[in-house]
Order: sequence, then structure tokens, then C-alpha cells
Amino acid sequence: MGTVLEGKSIYSGISIGKILFYGKNRGEVSRDRTCDPEAEIKRYEKAKSVAIDQLQELYKKAVKEVGEINARIFEVHSMMLEDDDYNDSVRHIIENQKVNAEYAVSATGENFSEMFSQMEDEYFRARAADIKDISQRLISILEEREHGEQIKEACIVMAEELAPSETVQMDKKHLLGFVTKLGSSNSHTAILARTMNIPALVGVKISEKYNGKMAVLDGFTGKLIVEPDAELLEKYRKQMAEEQRKKEMLLKYKGRETINRQGKKIKLYANIGGISDLASVINNDAEGIGLFRSEFLYLESEDYPSEEVQFQAYKQVAETMAGKKVIIRTLDIGADKKVGYFGLKDEENPAMGYRAIRICLTREDIFKTQLRAILRAAAYGNIAVMYPMIISVSEVKRIKSIVEDVEKQLEAENIECGKVEQGIMIETPAAAIISDRLAGEVDFFSIGTNDLTQYTLAIDRQNPELDDFYDAKHEALMRLIKTTVDNGHKAGIWVGICGELGADLSLTDAFMDMGVDELSVSPSKVLAVREAVINGN
Repeated sequence: MGTVLEGKSIYSGISIGKILFYGKNRGEVSRDRTCDPEAEIKRYEKAKSVAIDQLQELYKKAVKEVGEINARIFEVHSMMLEDDDYNDSVRHIIENQKVNAEYAVSATGENFSEMFSQMEDEYFRARAADIKDISQRLISILEEREHGEQIKEACIVMAEELAPSETVQMDKKHLLGFVTKLGSSNSHTAILARTMNIPALVGVKISEKYNGKMAVLDGFTGKLIVEPDAELLEKYRKQMAEEQRKKEMLLKYKGRETINRQGKKIKLYANIGGISDLASVINNDAEGIGLFRSEFLYLESEDYPSEEVQFQAYKQVAETMAGKKVIIRTLDIGADKKVGYFGLKDEENPAMGYRAIRICLTREDIFKTQLRAILRAAAYGNIAVMYPMIISVSEVKRIKSIVEDVEKQLEAENIECGKVEQGIMIETPAAAIISDRLAGEVDFFSIGTNDLTQYTLAIDRQNPELDDFYDAKHEALMRLIKTTVDNGHKAGIWVGICGELGADLSLTDAFMDMGVDELSVSPSKVLAVREAVINGN
């Protein structure tokens, strides 16, 4: 059978290959005495200059591979290298202890990283990993070796964590998958895995003893099987071949209209987290974007993204989709998506707390900045906007009033903008129950089944202890979805599903029978859902 390591899957799929334990070259830095501290400081300054040049090149490479927003981390690293406190510490250690520059950088990196990791603010805690990364880069330059390990053959990468610079520098043709101890579904590991369509796990108990051993990474079950026996290996090879065959068969659905057995045209859109997902959207022939998770612009930024930064991102997506619908969900920060610079307080029950539209309606400056960017980008494509966590008609009316104010401001400033359809997410039982009243206020509904399920069942979807109680097909949930669809249609608006259930092929027929007009799923699931809609299950 082999050794089974379990983790959280961030991209499904199967890969088979040898494990490369990444980061073995990060040995302890020696502490050597020097008779010439000034010379060591000059070595440090030269290494810093080289590091900044490297980061500029990495930024350019990352822009092409993972988009400008994700690439900005390298600009942040460059700024960190210019930090007075960091540089003063390195120079002080060299001068006072009369030691080599490598040791001074290592000590400074450890001290600053530890200091940041102990801070209460999540934003500053996250900087600890960045400090480690820039310090390791400087040490690599001083020791005249490459930063990070080079991948020279096909392998499954195993690491405690992967810094952004490491993921970008990897030779993509050799990557079979990722397995890390740390990280989350929003980590750079996850972003890269989704962009490349390779299986990946986080939260795995890693060990260097697995280096070089054959393994199976099963992204469907969240398992890494080290040294599987011949029978299990053959089973997975057959499963891989079957998955590949299914993918090839689905290619015949590219370019076809998504028309169900009742003869109704269904809008089949894709969910994305940023610009880096666009290639997958186009390659998988999605008919539009049903959910642009705009909070990723905030999660991947060191400060509130400006109107211009957001405008450029939305504009690029709109232009790339060439007239196809792009639905941008406004900021959905809070609950499991925390951003340090927002200064949000800890809550007893954050999933039901200060989040999403509640932040936008109490911090209108943030909301208006985003709305300005969206409305400006609408002049360049077919953009719609939808608002999350709605519970009342009064909220929707207030939102529409704010949008009108923003439109008037842009007009007064003679800034070009476009008209947008406005919709709301139905992800609270309250919204589903009063969907008859809400329908008269908006252009469409998009049912967010992830949150609607947890709120309806009173089950925290982040709590693994409750997995046995979590029923995504619960009768109560299905009734709320059907009620929402019926009420939307009575008011003459279309109704879609953008949560995980949209890609659940066992529910496709049920959704068609309910009269659902649109399904928005991850790009890799588009063709499979199209087949299910056309042929039924």
C-alpha cells in the first residue's frame, strides 16, 4: 500500500513521480570573523543591488505567467531590501561583531522574521515569510549560488512552504504537483497549481526522508501515497489514463452551444480569482465569467488597491473576454478571507460577522473606489456587478443609490464609463426567502451555494469535525434554490448558480428541472458541465 499522507486538496487530479524535497540547500550559515568590516559591508551592498535586479526580472516573468497583481509581491520584496531598519541591522552586526555579511543577513532575517511572526496583526505576520525570502536571496548571492533549488527532472515538489520567487523560478515542464506543510487555498502555491492545472495539497506532514521516493499525488481524495505497491500504482496509472481519455472526449464540446434537453440555452460561465485564470477560461471555452472574485486584488496587495490598479485589472479581463459577460463580485473580505490592513477585529463567529457588503456599506470610501473602477472598465467590455451577503431590500436600495452617486461623479469629472447590470448573490436564507421582493430591485440573481449551504444547515464549512453532518444536497437547500429561481423568473430576471454545487454533475439535471438559467464553475469543469447539460445524467 505504501505510506499515506493526508492534506487539503487545492486542485484535483492525479500525478505519479518521484518526490523532490525542496529547500535542502538551506543549511546553517557559518559565522566567520573578519578583519575588514567595511569590505563586508561593500559585499552586502553589492549583493543587495544584484538582488534588486533579480527581483525586477522576476517581476517581468511573473507578470507574463501569473498576472500583474500576483507579480507585485516582487516589487514589495524590492522595497523591503531598501528598508532602513533591516539595512541598519545588517551593518550593525557586521561592524560590532566583526563578522561576515552572510551571517549578518541570516541573523537579521531570523530576528525580523521572528518579530513579525509574533505580531497580532495578520498582515504583519504574513511579512515574516517575505523577510525569510529576501534574506535567503541575499545569502545565496553572497555565497555565489542560485536562490532555491533547480528542478531538472519531472517530480512532485514537497516543501514546508514555497515563496513566490521560488514558484515563479521553477521549470514548469518538470512540475507534476505540489505538496506543502503550510499554505492555504489562497497561497501562491495554490494560485500556481490552479493556473497550471496540476494537483496540489497543503497541510501535509512532510519529511525529508521521502526525498527521491516514488509517490502518487491524488488531488481528488487529498492524499499523497509514498512508495505505493505495484498493484496500487497500476490502479492509479489506469485512473490517470481514464482521466486523460475523459478530457480528450470533452474536447468535442468546445465551440458547442450549451443547450439542455428541454431546448433551453444555458449560460455556462467560469469562476475566476484573477487575471492569471483567463487563459484557462478561454482554453476551456467558457461563455463568460460568472464570478470574478475581486477580493483577490485585496488579498494579494500590501495596501488598499487603488482605483487605477483595480480599473486596469477589470479592463484587462473585459477586453480579453471580447464582449462576453464578465460579472464582478464586489469586495467579499471577512470570515475566512482576512486582510491585515483592513484592521478587522477578531470575532466570535466571523462567518456571520462584519464581512462583504457590510464592510462596503460602512466604509463607503472603499466601496466607491471599487465601483468607480468597475464602471470605468465597463466602457471596455460587457461588465456586470453583483453584491454579496445581501439580507434585505433596504441594503439593495442603498447600494443602487451609491452606484448612482458614483456615476454622477464620473460624469461630472468627464470620465468615460459604461452601464452595468446589477445583481445580488443569494447566499443567505433571508435573501432566498424574500427573493420575491429582491427580484424587483435587480437585473439577476446568482446563488452562492457555498455560504447558502452553511447558513441553512448551521454548519461551519471550515470545520472538518462537521464533515459528516454537511449535506450539500439537503432538501431545505434545494427548496431555497427552487424558490429563488421561481421568484426570479416571475419578476423577469435570470437566475444562476456560482457556488461549488454548480459543478456537481449529480445535480445538473435537478438544476435544469428547476429552470436555472446559468451555471458558473471553475474553468477546468466547464466542458464536463456542458456535456452534462446537453446529454443529461
